[in-house]
Amino acid sequence: MNWHSYDTKAVVEALKTSEDGLKSSEASYRFHKYGPNAINGKKEISRLRLLLNQLNSFIIWILIAATILSVLIGELIDAAVILVIIILNAVLGYVQEYKAERSIEALKKISALKAVVIRSGKKMRINAEMIVKGDIILLESGNKVPADARIIDSERLELNESSLTGESTPVKKTGKTCKSCTVIADMINMVFSGTVVTKGKATAVVVETGMKTELGRIAGMIQETEDEETPLQKKLSVFGEFMGIGILIISAIIFIIGIAKGTSTIFDTFMISISLAVAAIPEGLPAVVTICLAIGVQRMIKKNTLIRKLPSVETLGETDIICTDKTGTLTHNQMTVREVFANNSLYHVSGHGYQPTGEFTDSNNKSVKKGCLERLLRCAVLCNDAKLERTHKGWEIFGDPTEGALIVAARKAGIDAEDTEKDAARIDSIPFDSKRKRMTTIHKENRRLYAYTKGAPDELIRRCTHILINGRVRRITENDKSLLNNSVMAMAEKALRVLGLAYKEIKGNPNTGRLGGQTLNERNAETGLVFLGLAGMYDPPRREVIQSIRRCMSAGIKIVVITGDHKATAVAVARELGLGTTVMTGEEIKDADGLNKVIQDVDIFARVSPEHKLMIVKALQKKGHIVAMTGDGVNDAPALKSSDIGVAMGITGTDVSKEAADMILTDDNFTSIVNAVEEGRRIYDNIRKFVRYLITSNTGEVMTLFAAMVIGYTSIRTGNLILPLLAIHLLLINLLTDGFPALALCIEKQERDVMKRKPRKKNEAIANRQFIIDTVFTGLIMCVGTLFVFQKSLHVSDFYAQTMAFTTLVMFQLFNVFNCRSDSESVFSRKLFTNRWLWIAVGFSVVLQLALLYTPLSRFAKTIALGISDWPTIIITSFTVVAFYEIKKLLQRISDSNKKSAGLER
Repeated sequence: MNWHSYDTKAVVEALKTSEDGLKSSEASYRFHKYGPNAINGKKEISRLRLLLNQLNSFIIWILIAATILSVLIGELIDAAVILVIIILNAVLGYVQEYKAERSIEALKKISALKAVVIRSGKKMRINAEMIVKGDIILLESGNKVPADARIIDSERLELNESSLTGESTPVKKTGKTCKSCTVIADMINMVFSGTVVTKGKATAVVVETGMKTELGRIAGMIQETEDEETPLQKKLSVFGEFMGIGILIISAIIFIIGIAKGTSTIFDTFMISISLAVAAIPEGLPAVVTICLAIGVQRMIKKNTLIRKLPSVETLGETDIICTDKTGTLTHNQMTVREVFANNSLYHVSGHGYQPTGEFTDSNNKSVKKGCLERLLRCAVLCNDAKLERTHKGWEIFGDPTEGALIVAARKAGIDAEDTEKDAARIDSIPFDSKRKRMTTIHKENRRLYAYTKGAPDELIRRCTHILINGRVRRITENDKSLLNNSVMAMAEKALRVLGLAYKEIKGNPNTGRLGGQTLNERNAETGLVFLGLAGMYDPPRREVIQSIRRCMSAGIKIVVITGDHKATAVAVARELGLGTTVMTGEEIKDADGLNKVIQDVDIFARVSPEHKLMIVKALQKKGHIVAMTGDGVNDAPALKSSDIGVAMGITGTDVSKEAADMILTDDNFTSIVNAVEEGRRIYDNIRKFVRYLITSNTGEVMTLFAAMVIGYTSIRTGNLILPLLAIHLLLINLLTDGFPALALCIEKQERDVMKRKPRKKNEAIANRQFIIDTVFTGLIMCVGTLFVFQKSLHVSDFYAQTMAFTTLVMFQLFNVFNCRSDSESVFSRKLFTNRWLWIAVGFSVVLQLALLYTPLSRFAKTIALGISDWPTIIITSFTVVAFYEIKKLLQRISDSNKKSAGLER
C-alpha cells in the first residue's frame, strides 16, 4: 500500500488504530501475529555445530588418530581413556563458548534501541523490537526511527536518511500528502527505519515493521558483521600460536630423543609427544578471555555501566584522561531556580528540588507579587517542553531538568503551566540546538501572536533591542547590557546556570497562525526581542563524585571538564569538587595548532560546542593520551566515535550518541565511569593472572618431560629408560588443572592498589620481561620438584614413581593457582576465602585426583593407591612453588617501600 499517498485520517483508519494508540491487548496480538520489529541478522550457529567446532583442531585430529591406532594395536583401555578426555575437553570448550555467546547476546538485548509510543492514550518507552503496525510513535531530535511510519503531526522536522538513500544532507519532513508515484527520497510525509531525527519533533503512525520496512528490503546492506576479536584476544592468539609452535618443536625433539635412547616403544613415545602438545598448547586462551570479559561486563551492568563493545573493557585500563560534561554527570541534574534578575533587581527563590513550594523575595527579604514577574514566568512555561507531574514517588519532571526548574519556579509564583498553555496555544516553534543555544515558541494570545525565546544570555542580549522594566517596554541601552552581563557573571560565580528570557509580538494572523505569509525563521522570530530577565539555577554537585575524583587522581587519571555553561559557573563547580581551575573558552579555541600548545595545561573547557569537543579529543590523543569522552547529543557523536572510550548518557542521551558510544551510563553519573575504569583494570588483571597460571603450569610440564628425557631415568623392573609421566597423565593434568581452577581466576576480586597505579601503557605486552622470568623459574621449580619425587620413588616400582610424580605435578599446579591471585600481596595476607569459586574449583580437582588414585578409575589412569606417608612428601615438595613466590613478593614489597621512602625524602 502506498501509505504516502493517503491522508493521515485514511492511514489511521486503514491500520485500525487512533491517535490514542493501540490498546495493549491489540498490540500484543499483532506482535504475536507479525513477529518482532527486527532485521534478520546472521544465522545463529547451532549447538551441535558449536560442539563439533571443538573438534576442529589439528591437535585433536592427531589425538583422534592416536585413539584409532590404540584400538588397532589392542590398547583398548588407552583408547577409551583418550576418547573420554577428547569428549570432556570438547564439552568444556562448548560450555565456555556457549556461555560467552549467551552473555554477548544478553548484552545486545540490554543495549537494544528504545522507542516512545502511545498505547491506550498513555506514553510509554518500549524496546523497538516490540513495535507493531498501527503503533503511534513520538520522535524528537536525536532519535533513531524504529520503523517505517507515516507522519501525523510535526514541528520543523528534519531527518538524516543517508543510511537509506546515501544522501547526507538532512531532509525536511511534513505531514503533507504525496503523489502515489513519489520516489522514496521525495516522500516528505514518511519516516523510515534506521534514519535519524536531526531536528524537530513528530508524531507518526507505524505502517511497516521488521523485514517489510524499506531498510528490511535492503537488509544485506546492514547485516551484522562477524564479531571482531578484541586486541587482547588477537595478541593471545598470536602468543598461543607462537607457544604452540615451540611446544610442537619440543614434542618432536622429545620423540626423536625417545626413539634414539629407546625409552619405550615408538607408539608410546609418539603418544607422550602428542599428549604433551595437547596438554601444554594454550589453544583455549582467546575463548576464555571472552568469558572473562563477558563476566566483567555483566558485573559492570550492576554498577550502572553498559559496555557495548568488548574491546573497550581493555581500553578502560589504559585510560588516563576523562573528559566529562558538568551537568548531570558531575552534578545531580536536578535544577532549582535560586535567583531571578528582572526589572533591574535581583529576586531570590526559596524551595528545593521539584516540589513547587516556595516564594520569591526581594533584596529586603520581602515577598514579591507575581505581577512584576508575570511576563517573564509566562515566557518560562510557554517556551518549554517539560511537564511537572505528581506521581506516587512525589513531584517529578518529565523532560529536560532545566526546563523543569522553570516550570517549578513559575508554579511557586502561582502560574500553572497547563492553564497558561490553554490561554496561549502554541502554534509553531524553533527547537533548541547546541549551535544556536536558544529555543523559540510561537503562541496565539489575546488575538495576537507572540514569540517567546529562552537561551544563553549572551546570545539573547545580542538579539534584543528593548527591555521590559516594571511593566514598561523601552529601548535597551549599553548600561542595561553591562548590568545584565555583570549579573550573569555574579550568578555564574555562585555556580548557578544562567538562562536569559525574552519575547516579542510578531505580525501575523492569530486566527490562522500564519506569519504574514512568511515562514517561521530566526530572522522574523528571534530579532528585535524584548529582554525580560535572567533565571539562575543551581544544580548541586553529586556528593559521591568528590571521592571518585580523588580515586582518579590516585590512579593517575586527569579529569577535564567540558561544558557549554559560562566559564565562571564551570570554575565554581570545579573548585567545589576539588578539580583544577585553568579554564579555556570555546571562543579562545581558534585552531587545532593553538589548542595543541595548551591542551596539557587546561582543566576546564567552557562555552564549547560539539565541534570543539572533537578538536579537544584529537589534541589530547595527539599528545599520546587515552581519552574517555562523555556526550549525550546528536552533535556529540563524532567526538564519541573519535575518543578511545565514548561514554553516552543512558537517561538524557540521544539514540545517536548511544550508538556512537562504546559505553552507556544508565544513571548518567560520573562515579559510574570511575567504577567502570576500576572494573576494567580488575578484568585485565584477572586475564593476566589466568594467562600466567596456564603458561607457568604448562611450562612446568614441558620442562619436566624434556629434562627427564635428557637425563634418562632407568626402570628397576625392566632396565629400560623410563619417563616420570605417561601420556594419559599429561592429558589428565590438562583436564584437572587447566579448566575450572584457571577459570575461577576470572572472578578474582580487585587488588588493593588497583586504583593507586598509573594507567597501563597502550599496547603493553602481557608476556613482558617479568612474565618470562616468572614462567622460567616456576617451570624450573615444578620440574626439579617433580623429578626429585620421581627419582626418590623409583626404587619401589615404576607405577609408584610415576603416580608420585603425576600427583606432585598436579598439586604443584593447584598451589600455583593461589600464587597467581596477586602479583604483590602474600597469599596469606589476602582473605583466603574471598574467592569461593576458586576453592570449589581446586576442591573439585583434588577430589578427582583422589578418585584417580583410590577408586577403580586408577586402572584407566594407570596409577596406584598412595599411602598416607606419601602425602607429606608430595605436599611439602609442591608447596615450594608458593614459598618461592612469597620470597619474591616480600623482596618486591621491600624494594617498593624503599623507593617510596626515597621519593618522600626528596
